[in-house]
This record gives sequence, structure tokens and C-alpha cells, in this order.
Amino acid sequence: MPTNNTGKLTAKRLGLICFFLINTIVFCSLGTWQVQRLAWKRDLIAAVDSRIHATPQPIVNPSEWQKWKRENAEYLPIQAKGHWLQQEKILVYANTELGPGYWVMAPFALAPNSTAETNKESILWINQGFVPTEAKKAQSNLPTQELSNTVVSGLLRFPEEENLFLRKNVPTEDRWYRRWPQELSAARHIDVKATAPFFMDAFANSDSSSTSETKPRGGMTQIQFRNNHLSYAITWFILALLNIAALVFILFLDQKKKL
Repeated sequence: MPTNNTGKLTAKRLGLICFFLINTIVFCSLGTWQVQRLAWKRDLIAAVDSRIHATPQPIVNPSEWQKWKRENAEYLPIQAKGHWLQQEKILVYANTELGPGYWVMAPFALAPNSTAETNKESILWINQGFVPTEAKKAQSNLPTQELSNTVVSGLLRFPEEENLFLRKNVPTEDRWYRRWPQELSAARHIDVKATAPFFMDAFANSDSSSTSETKPRGGMTQIQFRNNHLSYAITWFILALLNIAALVFILFLDQKKKL
């Protein structure tokens, strides 16, 4: 009988040792991964910080749009020449440091010398800026402008990545929550294939044609990077240490019992 009890205790002990050993390996791996992510995030922040202070460069031809990726071009200062298609603008719900309101998204027809395609008009959606909720009606009633030879500068942006907290657009009710250029073009019957897969956040007063008191407030790009990787790494390593402590406790406790 004692032999059976001893066997059960040994099996239980081995099971606990394996459990805590596996936990230690997993938690150490997760901690190491977070350290690597921390280095990557710091490099990304440094790259974006240096990028946003560069001189705006002309937007590339449509054939080169795919070369601009989120990793190498997000927040890149760019410049576009062409004219507005203001009657097609869309107000996208936003919650900023100024409170709730809307981003004023307007399609911008790029000039032929910007696209190098004289027989096809390419479209770049531009976030003209923020307007508060009470200015929505006034913004919608602004007269149409289709000024030619307009130059607009701003930061290159990519559509928001889909997540559980990002609400879907409802084009049929003209309710908008995310700035997806192709979806905006489709709703306004603009050629989706001729629409850039990115958009521009216009600088403050980058378009001198906007003189209305209700004009959108540009230059409000929210450049934010969550960088919690260090705290995550510390958490995983602490859990690994706790499991190591449990292993040591089991091993030494068993040895003391034998003594």
C-alpha cells in the first residue's frame, strides 16, 4: 500500500514539474517576443518621426501606387495637383481632442501631369480636416467648388485596419465611420479602379481656396503608437520566474521529505 501511495505522489510530482516547466518555456518565449516587438516599435516610431518632417514630395503615378505601403510610407508628406470634386464629399464621424465631429473627405482629381495618364482621371481622397458636429449641416450646404490648378499638401495615410471597435460604414444611409477610399468612391459612383488605395490628411490651410468660416480644420492628424511591449515583456518574465520558483519549491520540498 505505501508503495502505491509513493507511486501516486511521484506521478503527481512529475506532472507538476512538467506543467511548470512548459509554462516557463512558454512565458519566456512570449517575453522574448515582446522584447523583439519593443525594438521594432521603437524603430517604427523613430522612422515616422523623421519622415513627417520631410519636404512634401509629389504623389507618384498610379502605376507606382502599390510601392507605397503602410510600413514605408505612412505619414509621408506628399503634394497633389488637380481640382476638387466637392459635390461628392463625405463626412466621416470622428472623435478628436476637440470633441466629436466629422472628417471632411473630398475626392481630388489629380492633374494629368501628376498621373502621367492624360486619358484617365485618377482620384485621391483628401481629408480636408475636422468640423464639429454642429457644423455638419453648414458643411453640407457649402457651395460646390471645382477649382483647377489647386495644390494640396498633407500626410499620406492608409485606411484604418479593421478591428472589433471600428464600426462599419452604412453607405445607404450616408453614415460613415471609416475612411476607406475604395468604399467612398463606390458610394459616390467614382471609378474605384482609378482611386488611390490611400488618402491624404491635408495640412492646416494647405488649400487657400477654403475661406468659409465653417471650413474644415486641417493639420489634426493623430499620430499615435501604442507601445506597451515593455510592460507586456515584464509581465511574461515575471510569470516565468513564478513558475521557476514553483519548480524549485517542488524539487527541494521533495528532497526535504526524503531526508
